[in-house]
Amino acid sequence: MVTLRTSAAPGATATNLNKYAETAQASSTTVIGHYSTSFGLAARLLDSRVRTPVRTIYALVRIADEVVDGAATEAGVSVAEQRQLLDELELETERAIVRGYSTNLVVHAFAATARQCGIDSSLIAPFFASMRRDLDPTPFSAEGVAVYIYGSAEVIGLMCLRTFVRWSPRSSSELSVLEDGARHLGAAFQKINFLRDLSCDREILGRNYFPGIDPLHLTDAQKSVILDDIDADLAIASGVLPLLPPGCRRAVAAAQGLFARLSRRLRSTPADQLLRSRVRVPDGEKLMIALNSIIGRGAWKR
Repeated sequence: MVTLRTSAAPGATATNLNKYAETAQASSTTVIGHYSTSFGLAARLLDSRVRTPVRTIYALVRIADEVVDGAATEAGVSVAEQRQLLDELELETERAIVRGYSTNLVVHAFAATARQCGIDSSLIAPFFASMRRDLDPTPFSAEGVAVYIYGSAEVIGLMCLRTFVRWSPRSSSELSVLEDGARHLGAAFQKINFLRDLSCDREILGRNYFPGIDPLHLTDAQKSVILDDIDADLAIASGVLPLLPPGCRRAVAAAQGLFARLSRRLRSTPADQLLRSRVRVPDGEKLMIALNSIIGRGAWKR
């Protein structure tokens, strides 16, 4: 078993470490602010004790995602170097959790959350494995996609859940139900993004997350089957919302409401248009979904 360091080095002061931690947390807030209006809006609905930890999770995930999906490639980084960067980022994350410090501000903030909330390699390793899988040109099998979704999305839901229950512990039976809901919600989010990003994944990144389906010839019937699966995930996740602590329930409801709305928009969009445009929810509708979650109208329900 790895023992976490808990005491400061000789000569260090709590004030120095606290100031550094606050700076690291601010960097995570900046990342989410620049990359996701939807996730950022939902995060603002979280209890203040949970909001910062969730932002640190998002920031690390975003940084890793940029290695395989955009910035690194545009900077001229080769695929082999991208794999190396992911390996180094994962190693630094694991080391920071043990030592309680990183020179990488985003990693430092995430490591603090991991130490406080019990996020360990059982969740971190599958995430980085999925990131590395995006650098492998081998076509996905159905089983491979399931493994990929677990690592790239479901474990993120499980990480967030650990921050939710830190301040509001649940029984082992309740936690098991919540974990199942978190996994289904994460899976639904990822599958919706697969469908929304069909054109970019196919034309720019050379990926197809729907084995047995040709994205260039997606039919409305195939799209309906995919959305039926997504809606089943959302329904399972919706059923566990009442078990969530009040301090995070509204935010999760808002996020779920947004993706339920996206599902409906995707269902009403002809399949052949998905390769030409990315379906989105207008900002005004996002705000209404958030407001409905605040006043408890259950906007996530279909």
